[in-house]
Amino acid sequence: MTINQHEDRYDVLTGDISSSESVTVEAVGDRIRELREAKGLGYDELANVTGFDVESLEKIEKNDIQPQLGTLVRLSKALDSAFSRLVSGVGDKLYSITRKHERRIVSRSTSAKGKKLYTYKSLAPEVKGRHMEALAVTLEENPEQETSVHEGEEFIYVIEGTVIARIDQDVFELEPGDSIYYLSTTPHMVAAKEGTADILAVLYEG
Repeated sequence: MTINQHEDRYDVLTGDISSSESVTVEAVGDRIRELREAKGLGYDELANVTGFDVESLEKIEKNDIQPQLGTLVRLSKALDSAFSRLVSGVGDKLYSITRKHERRIVSRSTSAKGKKLYTYKSLAPEVKGRHMEALAVTLEENPEQETSVHEGEEFIYVIEGTVIARIDQDVFELEPGDSIYYLSTTPHMVAAKEGTADILAVLYEG
């Protein structure tokens, strides 16, 4: 199976992400490669564990594909690593205060075909040993209605725009101020109804 069968649709929150803004991609692909090599795993072994094909895994490590959040959850489990480490690195503090102007882009996620799906900013990357990842996300439209399934739980709070949330067979429209909480093991899809929508996304890796 290919990566885009297990992808989420996320992107930013209050405050725009411009195309000129630098992405702190010490890249996710670099972290994945380091963890894989540290465990002594080849691409074939990692592919067998995750269900992702070798070609997609190679593209992720080369940063040709920026993996989506659902993909990172699956990889973190396979590599015995905290999901937060793959998303935004290892923290070293007991708490974190992130000012609006201090938010840093963690990555821009793309589909297997290279289409930009979302860009997300980590809101508390400095906290060590964390089991939740708080992200500022701007959702794009998802006309193909692809769903994602992975371990963990997710909480979404709509800041701006209209969000379409599909949880299994149920579909909801969420307006600013609305929120939704669901188990990530349920097939799900969250996307902007039209244009883009800004949300706060909190992921618990379980």
